Amino acid sequence: MTARALSLEPSTAPPWRVRPVALCVVGVARLLAKLPPRRLRQVMETARRGARPANEAETLQARNAVVAMSVPCAGPRCLQRSIATALLCRTRGAWPDWVTGVRTQPFRAHAWVEADGKPVGESTDEVRHFHILIRVPGRR
Repeated sequence: MTARALSLEPSTAPPWRVRPVALCVVGVARLLAKLPPRRLRQVMETARRGARPANEAETLQARNAVVAMSVPCAGPRCLQRSIATALLCRTRGAWPDWVTGVRTQPFRAHAWVEADGKPVGESTDEVRHFHILIRVPGRR
């Protein structure tokens, strides 16, 4: 049996005032990630209501705070990370595009956030190979 190395994203600790909120949204995201896709989409669409579109800088700031506060979000849990990032943006009155998708060769599912039409904190080349299944846009 060989041990698989876990690759974590680098992060810097967010300001003290952001940490409690980031921890809360990470916990909520962990629960929401267990929902069936249809129900999760409904919850995310409800959360988005009344928010303005998030810009790239604030989305990246939220994503970095989530990654800094949660080892699973810094590693393999892209669904939890993307949900938490969107919810943290929402606490500030904004909403990025929340996206999930799959690719077939090799099969892989992925979730991420976008702002200003670009994936935030993700490789654009990798994300473009995914077929989008769910998108909850920041703009209505």
